[in-house]
Amino acid sequence: MKPLDLGTLFEVLAEKRPPTAVRLSRPLDIAPALGTEFGTGQLAELVAEASGWLAAAGARAGDRIAVVKRNHWDYVLLTCAAARIGAVPALISDRLGPDSLRQLLGRLEPALLVADERVLGTARAAGVDLTGAAARTLCLDGANPVGPTLDDVRGHRVPPVRPRHDDEPLLVIHTSGTTGVPKLVVHSTTTLIRRLAGFEAHRWPVLAGRRRDTVGSAIAFSHGRAVAWTASAFWLAPRKVVIVADAAPEAAAPVLRAHPPTMLEALPSTYARWHPLCAGADNPFRDVRLFISTFDAVHPPTIRTFLGATRRRTPIWMQGWGQTETGPLTFRFLTRRAVAGPADRHPTTRDLGRPLPGWVGLRVVHPETMRPLPRGQSGLVLARTKARCLGYVGEQDRWHAKVQDGWFNTGDIGVRSRGGSLLLLDREVDMIPGISCVELEDLLHDRLPEVEEAVVLATADGHPLPVLVTRTGGLDPQRWRHAVHDLPPLAEPVTVAWDALPRTGTGKVRRHELRERFLQGAAAFGTGQWT
Repeated sequence: MKPLDLGTLFEVLAEKRPPTAVRLSRPLDIAPALGTEFGTGQLAELVAEASGWLAAAGARAGDRIAVVKRNHWDYVLLTCAAARIGAVPALISDRLGPDSLRQLLGRLEPALLVADERVLGTARAAGVDLTGAAARTLCLDGANPVGPTLDDVRGHRVPPVRPRHDDEPLLVIHTSGTTGVPKLVVHSTTTLIRRLAGFEAHRWPVLAGRRRDTVGSAIAFSHGRAVAWTASAFWLAPRKVVIVADAAPEAAAPVLRAHPPTMLEALPSTYARWHPLCAGADNPFRDVRLFISTFDAVHPPTIRTFLGATRRRTPIWMQGWGQTETGPLTFRFLTRRAVAGPADRHPTTRDLGRPLPGWVGLRVVHPETMRPLPRGQSGLVLARTKARCLGYVGEQDRWHAKVQDGWFNTGDIGVRSRGGSLLLLDREVDMIPGISCVELEDLLHDRLPEVEEAVVLATADGHPLPVLVTRTGGLDPQRWRHAVHDLPPLAEPVTVAWDALPRTGTGKVRRHELRERFLQGAAAFGTGQWT
């Protein structure tokens, strides 16, 4: 038996699985009075009550419910509540700008918008009315001039469960939006739960949670990964689950120190911010046996730092690569030995491993002819998987342009090795002929420890521009020249503060915004045709 129905997930967990204690870094935004400690039975009650709130706000089976709020795990609980009444939740990150939010809501045409006062107020201050895109609006906190607040709908009777077919739309999520307004991706129970969560819910060696584990998660809870992770992680019934809602070290440290994880999944940008927490024998990562990273590239020094922080004799770093539309496509397991030395011109972490046999197919094709290329040659990466989503809301023509004969165009440039592993070079839109920006960024991180984030921007009108975040806010010119002496010519670097880098909800840098800021009007090599 595996988790299938999101609407009754926690009810089934409470009845069929051993208990799991949940510890939160801060109270849930939908239930601030309930504190930071939950059991699966309490979560089942909260989901059922929340389904009543949504029904009281006017949501019905088949309706789309848009949810946009600050990052926390209650995105997932609201997803379960919406699924329970047969509605289709659409999870949207609050990191998107008001104009992008309005465009996405315009495509969705939700029957109900669930948002917090900060999101609605920020949009109003920018001259954007988000509530006009939805038939009704439910505000989670504060005043709501156009509809009810959460306090107005509490206590509504719990409606009956409305099941749906496994191949019907279950959930709408969006892509990162690093190159513009995100795409709205539709998944079903088959693609998201059966294929993705069901796969992870197996007792795989090393990868799967164990009963004695404390499993930590510090990701973007508006992403579909949070839903699949919740279903699989809780199905394996670890002793404890630790949810970290805020990536700032001072916000994350208390709960991590109080409940040191043995398995930890976090955004790459979050791992980068947590470097200072790794110091000392009593650091909160001292008992981690498995680190997991997805969503974006992780640089070798980060992996090296965290594997060095744990007291486990043979800790593992699992690096996953995939996309919102497909779920995970490849996995790579890294050890201390694999990242022990400084990176050469071909860093270890660009090797993303092999596709899952029997689950995923990969093909590298020529960007213009779309004909398959032999191994060792770079081209566009296509993927075939049964976990592929159903399409894009409001942009189905764009979806059809990315799918040919069952193969999905990832928009990434890569190389298949003779052994079958995938070496990632760049997104097609960010590419530079003969150079990998991602590889250059790895090298800069390895050679300049003071660099917290390196972004190399391609331009057809000159040398690539490095944009760097450093711990001191500056960079010694002599150290820079030494670090890049054997690299392709680069422009003089620009240094910025961490908070000055525009990021998506999953922590990825919005490169197009950096280009507009520092390379306005400069031509790029990539076409952006497959973003």
